[in-house]
Amino acid sequence: MRLPRDITGDDLAKALRALGYEVTRQTGSHMRLTTMQNGEHHVTVPRHDPLRIGTLGGILADVAAHFATTRDEIATRLFS
Repeated sequence: MRLPRDITGDDLAKALRALGYEVTRQTGSHMRLTTMQNGEHHVTVPRHDPLRIGTLGGILADVAAHFATTRDEIATRLFS
C-alpha cells in the first residue's frame, strides 16, 4: 500500500488508537504513545504537519515489528 503523503502527527496518533496506543506524554513537538497489547511498546510521533514519508514509514515499521506483521498490513488497517 502506498503511504499517505498528507498525514499529520496528530492524525497518526488518532489512527494508532485502533491498535491500543495512547498518548502518555508530550515534550515540545513530540508525543510518546504507549500500548500494552502484546506487551508494552512505546513509539515517538512528531507533531509535524505533514509527517515526512520516511518518518511515517519508520514509525509504521516499528509498530509492525511489535505486532509481528508487515508494514503494509498496519498501513492498510490504519488508513483504509
